[in-house]
Amino acid sequence: MTTADSFQDTKQKAWMAPHPVRIEAIKSETDNVATYRLAFVDHEIGEAYCFLPGQFNMLYVPGVGEAALSISSDPEDQSGVDHTIRFVGNVTGAIRKMAVGDILGLRGPFGQSWPLQDYPGSDVVIAAGGIGLPPLRPVIHQLILHRHDFGRIVVLYGARSPDELLFTDAFEDWSAHGIEIEVTVDRADSSWHGQVGVVPMLFYRLRLDPAKTVVFSCGPEIMMRFVVFEALARKIPADRIFLSMERNMRCGQGACGHCQVGPYFVCQDGPVFSYARLEPFFSVEDF
Repeated sequence: MTTADSFQDTKQKAWMAPHPVRIEAIKSETDNVATYRLAFVDHEIGEAYCFLPGQFNMLYVPGVGEAALSISSDPEDQSGVDHTIRFVGNVTGAIRKMAVGDILGLRGPFGQSWPLQDYPGSDVVIAAGGIGLPPLRPVIHQLILHRHDFGRIVVLYGARSPDELLFTDAFEDWSAHGIEIEVTVDRADSSWHGQVGVVPMLFYRLRLDPAKTVVFSCGPEIMMRFVVFEALARKIPADRIFLSMERNMRCGQGACGHCQVGPYFVCQDGPVFSYARLEPFFSVEDF
């Protein structure tokens, strides 16, 4: 049993109530996205807290409510936990008005992780769109830390426009660790000299060994549908394609039913699923 598994088993009941965390830093990523570095007010809880790439926390703003938000920091970094937040609702709107030093509540982590540990020696393709990159950022940190345990690593990333691309200041460091990065935008402007098109298009030039390739994808559902199509077209098995289905999670514990996909609850059975599990429901509109 891993340390994270032990933490999940022994602390699950305690994490049903939010623990206070302080905003340590705020980094603006785009006009509508920012990364918040949070630290536990109780240092003992902070030292015990750990998570796996792909898991999420519930962030609670008193008097407003709570929201499920992916963790975007390095799992090995004990100094705090990052959430890269797009401001789209009441809770995230309230967080946007908060400042460094303010307190909010956190409970978690919840959910299933990217199964990176199950694929040593594999080539890894990460396909992300827009705000889908933050949930995959912890995977990239782990791949860099264990770089010699994996083969080829490719990041395919896109956004609607150049000013919506995230973490561009990290691309050079990722490349320095032997990660291939292909970036595209849906709509270019005069400052953009890169590729124009959607993320699945980036598969066209890839030459992959399907038997040793694993695909991790997060982004708009329509994008992930075409990522799956391109991966299957290259003979990558359905059980080596993984998707993060981050939709409509409200309670984080399978009680409200808002995040149900077929027989699964995204907050408990996911958010990370293999395509082999989702395939029966993937062709259903609004599955």
